[in-house]
Amino acid sequence: MRYAAHRQPLAEARTPVNDGATLVKMEHGCEKRATPFLKWAGGKGRLLAQYAPYFPKNYGTYYEPFCGGGAVFFHLTPGRAVLSDINPELVNVYTCVRDAVERVIALLEEHAARHNEGHYYTVRDQQPHALTPVERAARLIYLNHTCFNGLYRENASGAFNVPLGRYTNPTICDAANLRAASRALQSAETLTAPFDHVLQRARQGDLVYFDPPYVPLSTTSSFTSYSRHAFGREEQVRLRDTFAALAQRGVQVMLSNSDTPFTRDLYRDFRIITISAARAINSRAERRGKISEILVLGDEHHGIP
Repeated sequence: MRYAAHRQPLAEARTPVNDGATLVKMEHGCEKRATPFLKWAGGKGRLLAQYAPYFPKNYGTYYEPFCGGGAVFFHLTPGRAVLSDINPELVNVYTCVRDAVERVIALLEEHAARHNEGHYYTVRDQQPHALTPVERAARLIYLNHTCFNGLYRENASGAFNVPLGRYTNPTICDAANLRAASRALQSAETLTAPFDHVLQRARQGDLVYFDPPYVPLSTTSSFTSYSRHAFGREEQVRLRDTFAALAQRGVQVMLSNSDTPFTRDLYRDFRIITISAARAINSRAERRGKISEILVLGDEHHGIP
């Protein structure tokens, strides 16, 4: 099976690189650290302080097969990276921000100037296949910043179907951060592919971070994916097998998931760290409380003891 790559493959050299933030100079002389430019369910921005002790100090290429909002990538800013996802619209956004950020910014500024309820639903109803890649990228960023809860959700046909959010003055175009993200993404190859494609690429000494759709916390919570591609128990088991195969070959592997008996049993052969998180995606604010998640490590040399 062939997958869509959005840059020629990076060199295969595996010289270890240290993690560390890339600071990008802004027009007024200050420096701007790239942060996620998409809101994403389960984004890891608020958990990075808890994750930080477990990131390896040295690694070769960084792989993130469920790239989502990219919080870990932007935190580490690795020297070489492969960001992939099964969602081609998401991968296209990263590709265009990397390669054509000024054109993306120009279109977002147009969306910001025209933003109202009618414009939102007109843009939502557009067919991505009828747009250029840059138009598709700006469309997704615009919808992401103005839809309800910043939620990405597709119907069975693959169409974005989230209603307009209740924002007074949403930030539609953060040009400085988009430029910072573009600079950080220069080290990254972007790829539309399933998560297990990483088995064809990752080698000893590389770092792979998996942030999949989470296992539901209860039997009444059947939600398993924000796209039309379901991610149920069978996929979770296949992911565990991929995780184990990578760890066995000497790849440094990390994985996030919900804290349930099922996930703890799945990863019982690996080191499991309990993480305190906030449940943010819920239609009722009073149900957005603290919960625990797990961080699974496949290599005993990860971070601190």
